[in-house]
Amino acid sequence: MGNLRAWSRIGALTAITLLGAPVQWAALRVGARPVYQRLPVLFHRLVCRIIGVRVRVEGEPPRGRPTLLVSNHVSWADITAIASVTPLSFIAKSEVAGWPVFGTFARLQRSVFVDRARRSATAEVNGAIARRLAGNEAMVLFAEGTTGEGMRVLPFRSALVGAVKDAAGEQAVRLQPMCICYVARNGLPLGREGLPRIAWYGDMDLTPHLMDLLRSGDRYEAVISFGEPVAGDVNRKVATRMAEDFARARIRRLRRPP
Repeated sequence: MGNLRAWSRIGALTAITLLGAPVQWAALRVGARPVYQRLPVLFHRLVCRIIGVRVRVEGEPPRGRPTLLVSNHVSWADITAIASVTPLSFIAKSEVAGWPVFGTFARLQRSVFVDRARRSATAEVNGAIARRLAGNEAMVLFAEGTTGEGMRVLPFRSALVGAVKDAAGEQAVRLQPMCICYVARNGLPLGREGLPRIAWYGDMDLTPHLMDLLRSGDRYEAVISFGEPVAGDVNRKVATRMAEDFARARIRRLRRPP
């Protein structure tokens, strides 16, 4: 039954990808901004429905303002959950570009890939980020620099926030805290024991983790919380600490027993 469910879901994901990817590619080629911004939102909403992730939103997402969203990071599923809420792009590590399927999705969503080992690439990356922000877009930065197990928040790295602020130059960019938390599985509170079924961290292999979720038939609830934005001229360390404190407070509240 589990394998049948997994292949059924893979079939559905393949179908919407074959339908949506060429349209997104064409929209990017001709610069059809309303299409290439809104189509990924619809696509990821369908993906969430297929893989069994229900998204609940707290707070106000950015809408038409240049915004750097500074967030924690729990799983590969974060991407599709967050992208189902509002048009945005991601700042991703360069390795993601080479991942099967996920790398293609990231490119189609206009992610900016950062190679932290190549300082010579900094100017190019900063230029790409600056152009996005100049177009009144929102970009997501996972400030922990890796994924965590979902029960706590790892320290946010202010250097990553500072790099994006430097890229923005004189633009009036807002920094907005964001937090993602998986709170329930099959209608029951999700705690430390069950989190590894959806959280992807440490030395977990991606493909087996994804296949286990597709086989299981479990239904998850993710809460995405948006904090109050602050002006981009705030000191990077202060802004990073504010975002980290926001994520920690949200995780504590959402994990509190009813």
